Amino acid sequence: MESADVLIIGAGVVGCALARQLSRYKLNILLLEASDDVGTGATRANSGIVHGGYTAKAGTLKGDLCIKGNRMYDQLEEELNFGFRRTGSLVLAFAPEDLITLNNLMQNGERNGVKGLKILSADETLSLSPALNPALLGALHCPETGIVSPYEFCIALAENAIRNGVTLHLDSPVDAISKLGSGFQVKSGNRAFSSKYVINAAGAGSAEIAALAGAANFSIHPRKGQYLLLRRGSARLLDLDLVVFQPPTEKGKGILVTPTVWGNLLIGPNAEEVQSPEDLGTDPETLAAIMRTARLSVPSLDPKLTIRMFSGVRPGGDRGDFIIEESPVEDFFNLAGIESPGLTSSPAIALMVEGLLKEKGLLLQEKEDFDPHRKALCRPGTLQSPKEASAGADRPYGDPERFVCRCEQVSESVLRDSLSRGIPIRSLDAVKRRTRAGMGACQGRFCGPRVREYLIKERGLEEADISGPSRDPGGIRNTLDQLLRLLEINP
Repeated sequence: MESADVLIIGAGVVGCALARQLSRYKLNILLLEASDDVGTGATRANSGIVHGGYTAKAGTLKGDLCIKGNRMYDQLEEELNFGFRRTGSLVLAFAPEDLITLNNLMQNGERNGVKGLKILSADETLSLSPALNPALLGALHCPETGIVSPYEFCIALAENAIRNGVTLHLDSPVDAISKLGSGFQVKSGNRAFSSKYVINAAGAGSAEIAALAGAANFSIHPRKGQYLLLRRGSARLLDLDLVVFQPPTEKGKGILVTPTVWGNLLIGPNAEEVQSPEDLGTDPETLAAIMRTARLSVPSLDPKLTIRMFSGVRPGGDRGDFIIEESPVEDFFNLAGIESPGLTSSPAIALMVEGLLKEKGLLLQEKEDFDPHRKALCRPGTLQSPKEASAGADRPYGDPERFVCRCEQVSESVLRDSLSRGIPIRSLDAVKRRTRAGMGACQGRFCGPRVREYLIKERGLEEADISGPSRDPGGIRNTLDQLLRLLEINP
């Protein structure tokens, strides 16, 4: 039986942030994840916004931890190299009542400690981007908002945690938890783990995990949001380099348009109550409604630039706020209901949980050799011309400059680097999240076989061991064609 001082269930961004934070101490940390990679739940499929902190209600954990987490990202980016930029954001007003909403948001943000909030006139707003709807009446500007690659952030946290001694077990769904005197036994299949403290960071599955320990004093209500992703370079085409929101509603922050750190445009999400966190389907009717709503903010959005659609499930809790506490079962902690701004708040949540564990008596002795830095990544460069991309793809197998992925121009050297960082990889989606191979217009038709070949020849995997892709490129194309027809645009 593997033993630990702290066992964390769930390797999303919250679990990985906590693992990395605790890895600076002389502790034995276990991190269990049900899927085959870190960050595959809500962490993977969200807007990638580091929120400014003006939306979450002042006096709540969301309001407090959002702004604290936001201000940790600059140092985290310096240490971990995952992709983060402060772009600023706008909440647009299109009706007089929207201006009242903006004023309320500004007052709430100031109570949370947000700096630099300002309500702009229509002319001031339009001067920030020519792509915005000229019919707007004004906007709330927040310079502290940023954008991040959420799955790359989670991967960076996990890699650094492992570098500093954390043990990660993938494909390890928890099916039993027993209290044993001063600790717990946690079972996953035929494996068992023991730990003094257990942290439940299982996202949409957190209520089920809590129930296994007899610690379920909350419920989770999953809410799905669908997104559209436009091709790389679309943000530059519109000269849009900030996050654009519409006024929030009771269901969320509304449909946004945002650049990604790689220069795509991301549009969404809507909000749908669903019965299961496994409900990740998308449909052209909903996507068409999202695009129409987004074009109120940015009328020149071109649906033909769409390359993919996806959805994510937000694990909303029944208390309307984050649940971060020791459960009714002593030494078992629930981190639940971590919906937006959970990504932004994750590093601050880790600090809060560290404090709770210290109060419970966990001895925190700092390691002399803790290394907060992650080795610089080998990344795809600026996109070259199609002729140059074809020439790169024609290079022979084994050439470090050979393009494995032609659309995103991902070289073999990038692929090799991604597979040497401590997390075992056996899916095309895991490679995609680390290298962008499969992120381009063809959605993996070209590079999928090449990635498989590399994993088989270089990593010793069998064909049957390699999973993915999670979405069929042909199915994506069919949905996009239906979307364009609904928008009365010829595919």
